[in-house]
Order: sequence, then structure tokens, then C-alpha cells
Amino acid sequence: MTFSLSDTLARLSCGYRLAAAALLLPMLLLLSACGGEEAAKAPPAAVEADRTVPVEVLVATPGTFEDVIEMTGTVKAPDDATLSAEASGTLTALAPLGTTIRRGGTIAQINPTMGQAGLAQAQAGLEAAQAQADLAEDQFQRQEPLYRDSIISAAEFQNVRAQQAAGQAQVAQARAALAQAREQLAHTRVSAPFTGTVEEHLADRGEQVAPGMPVVRLVSTEQVKVKAGVPERYAADITVGTNVLIKPTAYGLTPRRGTVTFVGAAIDTQSRTFPIEVQPASGDGALKPAMVVRLSVSRTTLSDAIIVPLNAIERDERGPGVYIVAGDPGSLVVERRAVELGSSSGGRTVITAGLEAGDRVITSGGIAEGDRVRIEERSTISDLATLSE
Repeated sequence: MTFSLSDTLARLSCGYRLAAAALLLPMLLLLSACGGEEAAKAPPAAVEADRTVPVEVLVATPGTFEDVIEMTGTVKAPDDATLSAEASGTLTALAPLGTTIRRGGTIAQINPTMGQAGLAQAQAGLEAAQAQADLAEDQFQRQEPLYRDSIISAAEFQNVRAQQAAGQAQVAQARAALAQAREQLAHTRVSAPFTGTVEEHLADRGEQVAPGMPVVRLVSTEQVKVKAGVPERYAADITVGTNVLIKPTAYGLTPRRGTVTFVGAAIDTQSRTFPIEVQPASGDGALKPAMVVRLSVSRTTLSDAIIVPLNAIERDERGPGVYIVAGDPGSLVVERRAVELGSSSGGRTVITAGLEAGDRVITSGGIAEGDRVRIEERSTISDLATLSE
């Protein structure tokens, strides 16, 4: 059998095609298997559609919001005095630290020996002057009738009258000396001008002190005040009687209420603030002088206000907004709601427009508008409205 050149080429081409097919078939089967595994791993579209994001929400409920000004204050003791000696001598007695001394009580004693001697001398001087005055008075009483009867001359009677006046003057002088001696003796005693606690010894027992030398510090913490500087932009908002919440920074001390008792009329040119004083409602001694506290001064109180936490506010080129949960119970989705903001205080802000009572505001992150969600936790926004104590 003979074959032409064209037949030979056709047969060779067919052979090549068969060989290529034999080589490609296993590769196609392998790729088909891999594709089947990937297809098996891919989730169905229905499963992807059922995916939801857990969120926490606050239910918008009208409540009361107290707009406050936050600032730092310092506790001051109106009765905080450094008491000094008023006499010279040796310090013989000193009240122990921490002792409560009633008003008028003795805190320290300077050796009174010299004062007592001076008092005794003044007392004796008064007695002597009084005796001379009594003698001159008796002489005057005897000579006056004789003068009226012209038995003694006018010059003699004038001499008797002068002795009477001199005796009276000596008595007055002796009484003044006695009062001075008593005062000097009293100065040897350092007494409390108010009821307080001995806070510090500034001199030691046995030490020589002189008038004006500091001896002891006396402090009363029963009625302390808090002083603070308020920015001038709030000058119209704070008056005497304004309510204040005092929050000590010291661990374990609970906040307490107070009222503004003084509002300064002048602005400090350096800090641009004006001074205020706050009187705590109760003087339990927990607030110590020089202690730093936080003050929440009430500006105004809003009723029926919708309040959200500041971290729920989302800001972008469209302005402020919040994410809320919308839709039916079986299909909850995220919706962005544009809002208008009012006063802010304590990590909360008032929503003046854009939210209604009952709206579920999302407070957790990691969401976008249109996401399907499920509610994990909820609370009421009105719980945030009152000033925390």
C-alpha cells in the first residue's frame, strides 16, 4: 500500500493530536477536582446573607440632664492659724499634736513666774495707793467744814483738796498697772481663738520664745471651703447659691454636694478666671486643707432631654450623626441618623434634633451603614441623664 505525502502528513497530525489529548486529559481531571474542592468550601449565597453583627444599643428615653462646668478646686480651711507667743520666756507646756482644743483653751504655756510676780507687785501698789487715797479723802472730809467756818484759810484747804486729787490719781494709776500686769500674765498662755486641732509644733518645750515667735499651728476642718477659678465666659452662669458636686480625687472619698457662697467680681488678668468659694453641705472632716478636688458646677437643668454618650457620635463631612438599629425584629439593619448636638457634660451630650424616644442607638463600634445586626445588650439613655454621684 502506498501513501501520498498529504496522507502521511495527515496521519502524523492526527497522531500528535491524540498524544496531546492523552497528556491533557489527566491535567483537566486534576483541575476539575481542585475546582470541586474550592466550590465545596465556598459558602452558599444564602449563608452569607444570614451573617449578622452583634451590637450594643441604648434606647432613647427622655430624661433630666444637668449641664455642668467641670473645674479643679482646692480645699481651704477658713480657720487655719499660726499662733505666736505674746510674751518672752521659757515654753513650759505644749498641747500634743492632734489634740482638739476648744475655743479659749490653752495650747501652750510660757513660764508665768515673772508675770505672777509682776501681778503681785501691781496688786500691792494698788493697795498702797488706795490707803493713801483713803487718808487724803478723810483729811478732806475733816477740813471742809473748817474751811466753811473760816477756821482755816483757803490756801490750807486747797492743799487738802490737792492731796485728795493726788490720792485718787495714784489709785487710778495703780489700777492701770494691775490691769497691765494681769494682761502680761495672760500673755504667757497661748490660747485657741477657735475650736480646732493642733496641726504642727513650731517651737519645742523648754525653748526660749519671744513675742511674735510662732509656736503652734491650729486648724479646724469642721467647716472647710473649696476655692476655684472659673473661666470668664461663664461669668453669667454662676451666682451665690448655685449647686455644686464636689468630687475628691483622694481614693475612697465619696462625692458630696455643696453650694456657691462667694462669686468674685474681678477677673484675674493672668488666668482670665474669676474666683468662687463653695461650702460643702456637711462638715465631716473628710476634706482636708490643700486637698485637690473636682467640681461640677451646675449651669442649667434640662428636662425631657434625649442624651447619648459622646462615643456614640460619629462625625464626617456630612456632620454629626449616630447609628441606630432599624427594621423588623427578624431583619435588623444599621441606619445613620443625622443629629443636632446641644450641651455636653460628663461624657454625655444632648441631642436637640434627629432622635426620637424609642430609637435604639448603637454604642459599639465596627459597624457600617446597611450592616445586618443583632442586639446583644441594651440599656436606657435616661440612665445617663442625671449627674453622677
